[in-house]
Amino acid sequence: MGLLIQTLIFGLLVGGVYALMSSGLTLVFGVMGIVNMAQGAFLILAAYLSFSLWSRTGVDPILAAFIVAPVMGLIGWLLYKGVVERVQRVDQGLTVVATFSLAIIAEGVTALIWGPDPRAVTPSYFNQAFHVAGIVIPRAQLYAALLCAAVMVALGFLLSGTWLGRAITASSENEEGARLVGIEPGRVGAWIFALSVATTAFGGATLSFLYEFVPDSQDSWIGLTLSVVILGGLGSVPGAVLGGLLLGVAEALTTAYVSVRWTTSVPYVMILLVLFIRPRGIFSPALREDTGT
Repeated sequence: MGLLIQTLIFGLLVGGVYALMSSGLTLVFGVMGIVNMAQGAFLILAAYLSFSLWSRTGVDPILAAFIVAPVMGLIGWLLYKGVVERVQRVDQGLTVVATFSLAIIAEGVTALIWGPDPRAVTPSYFNQAFHVAGIVIPRAQLYAALLCAAVMVALGFLLSGTWLGRAITASSENEEGARLVGIEPGRVGAWIFALSVATTAFGGATLSFLYEFVPDSQDSWIGLTLSVVILGGLGSVPGAVLGGLLLGVAEALTTAYVSVRWTTSVPYVMILLVLFIRPRGIFSPALREDTGT
């Protein structure tokens, strides 16, 4: 029983990090219908920026995330206005190609600036743990999960309790209706893309002290974040939270009771199971027959 509780706790902590890393991806899809293939590259870029702040100034990576977030948000806004928005005008489907190209460019830029060697942030708590009733709670994973919970709560408040959140909801549900009440979906799209990239600062900061990373690590992280949003339902932020937690627990159980060699296959097995039972994901709303949407 002790091993099971330990495994579940570790899985939930890691799953919370997965949820935050995937929130920006599902947010962009829910509002604009864009599958952002550069999400993994943005995560790695944020991790490198956090690493640079820590190595040069000693700033804790969790605090560094609040410095990196505005920078990442500005990058997201510029990329949307300069690339994504222009591609959308030609063909919405080309946004996948455009964001994939951005991911390749970002990988090359990070390799030129920071080199190909593995990097990792090692704050004082990265290998420490709390011991509670015989259960070991890693401090790094706990702090990362608490940061992720705080960011997700703030994101939920932004979406439900502010004008921007209401504008986002209106634009995602009915663009023409949004225009009638003075909301310009294109302008909202720029804000939501910037917001989604800004959230990667927090995901990248946690990644920087939980895992080693290199420029092409973005390949594995885009696969993982896509797995989370497919599990939870494309476009659903609560679904991303549930998908991340389920994936984290499933990976932890597989490592503890099967073999660590099978852990990398867990996301794909879970996707197949969920798509077989509920093809649109756990939290994705059912299709309305009367509207065809």
